[in-house]
Amino acid sequence: MSWLQRELRLRPRPRGFHLVTEEIVAQLPELREFEVGLAHFLLQHTSASLALNENADPTVRADMARYFDRLAPENAPYFEHTAEGPDDMPAHIKTVLLGSSLTLPIRHGRLALGVWQGIYLCEHRDRGGERRLLVTLQGE
Repeated sequence: MSWLQRELRLRPRPRGFHLVTEEIVAQLPELREFEVGLAHFLLQHTSASLALNENADPTVRADMARYFDRLAPENAPYFEHTAEGPDDMPAHIKTVLLGSSLTLPIRHGRLALGVWQGIYLCEHRDRGGERRLLVTLQGE
């Protein structure tokens, strides 16, 4: 059984749902050494999320962004946490709803994703900056 843990950096993106599968895999050449295992991804932030969803049609990502912006709107009168800007508290809510981590299977040196699945960085701030992703690989 082998273990590997590494912190990756994801480039800054604007608010929205962004496919990052290739960016992640490019920073994990050791993934090819695992025949079978698990990959755990922890986004180390409270205002962005990780999700697994549609990797082909970009309208899915745009629809997700519009839905979550309506679900947790900016400038809601009941928010007290407003010192960091109108997009901050809604970002925290979206992160709680979507989650900060994913655990995915590894098979034959690759992430064992479905044909139409990709990893999303769900950026909930207008300018979230570079994001840190702690990756733990376990397997043989």
